Amino acid sequence: MNYIIDKEWLLKKLHEQNVRIVDCSFSLAEPKKGRQGYDQNHIPGAIYFDLEKDLSGEVGEHGGRHPLPNIEEFIYKLETAGIDEITTVIAYDQGEGAFAARFWWLLQYLGHEKVYVLDGGFKSWREGNSPVTSEVPTFKKTTFKPNMNHDLLASMEDVRAVAGEQDSDTILIDSREERRYLGLEEPIDKKAGRIPGAINKPWFEGLDSGYYKHAEMQKQRFSDFNPENEIIVYCGSGVTAAPNFLALKAAGFEKVKLYLGSFSDWISYQENEIE
Repeated sequence: MNYIIDKEWLLKKLHEQNVRIVDCSFSLAEPKKGRQGYDQNHIPGAIYFDLEKDLSGEVGEHGGRHPLPNIEEFIYKLETAGIDEITTVIAYDQGEGAFAARFWWLLQYLGHEKVYVLDGGFKSWREGNSPVTSEVPTFKKTTFKPNMNHDLLASMEDVRAVAGEQDSDTILIDSREERRYLGLEEPIDKKAGRIPGAINKPWFEGLDSGYYKHAEMQKQRFSDFNPENEIIVYCGSGVTAAPNFLALKAAGFEKVKLYLGSFSDWISYQENEIE
């Protein structure tokens, strides 16, 4: 199934009653920048979900830098935004892809199938001279009934069971840039390196100037993997691994999980080895 849509598709759906648009714009360097940009201009009808306030939980000893949000609280926020399990939802960011993909993954985890990512994000939308507004919409509260898809989430124990195992049928994908994967530099986390046995597939190689590469090119990126094998993707904190998760789905891989805590969670356990 194709979960990536273009602005022409969204323009046709823009004013449909059962469509919700979610602005996930965020800057890791400037956490307030996403909301400030939304307040200035956004796609008409869009509501704002913040990476750290809405799409992540409280940071603790374990769980990584962007842990799974409290599911009941997240569902309440969806309901307040007028989103139920049959609403068509389109997420976008500024074109980076990672923040919208994080929201997309969370709804997939809740069992919501009709959720999509706007290819090229808000940058693409503005280039097309499409309508924007500063108006913040309100919607009638609804009820969201989740159908949890736990198969999409890999725990630290799941990863530990396959890390460094030569004969494992599970493939570990490290989605970070090569220098962090190799442990040559680590600008964010307390330790450098990778989870033993992980293969490097930088997340940004699945995009071209903010647009996702088409399915055949994604298949080529992952042509060294057997589609029958289980794949676990991770990054630093579970955010930039989401575009790789989405790209794998576009390439036809079905057995894909996200290690949401990712490397920042892995290193929080002193006994875990680092390669």
